[in-house]
Amino acid sequence: MVEIKFSGTKETKPHQYLVRFLFGGAATVLAGLVAKRFGPGLGGLFLAFPAIFPASVTLIESHEKERKGELGYDGTHRGRMAASIDSAGAALGSIGLLGFAFVLWRFLPSQNPWLVVPVATIVWTIIAGSLWELRKNRLFGRHPRRSASHHPSARSAR
Repeated sequence: MVEIKFSGTKETKPHQYLVRFLFGGAATVLAGLVAKRFGPGLGGLFLAFPAIFPASVTLIESHEKERKGELGYDGTHRGRMAASIDSAGAALGSIGLLGFAFVLWRFLPSQNPWLVVPVATIVWTIIAGSLWELRKNRLFGRHPRRSASHHPSARSAR
């Protein structure tokens, strides 16, 4: 299940919020420049870039490393794993955004926006949540490790 940890806001330092703000601002400015030069269609694609993702994933890694470091352990592996899980969530959420965009593209010109936007949000939630559950249950992607008895080298020659 997806969970929200509000304790993370206590761990985040003011300069880390500044980094996120700067990444987001830079991505927005870049999208504006692209839109001005090449039109709103291409500019919108750049605006869809998850602007704070690069900053957030590095902060997640550093927070995990710090937590393990306080306990006397090297938290490099733990930090990288936490960042990779966050990356997987971002990727699956982005796929869900395709469904969101499709609903808006298809129905916004002819329907009430107050109805279309919530429906598009529900579509995004269903797609992203379903993909996350599939990933969590390992129905695609990496497969669970096999036990030694299932390893081909462990089998006797017949």
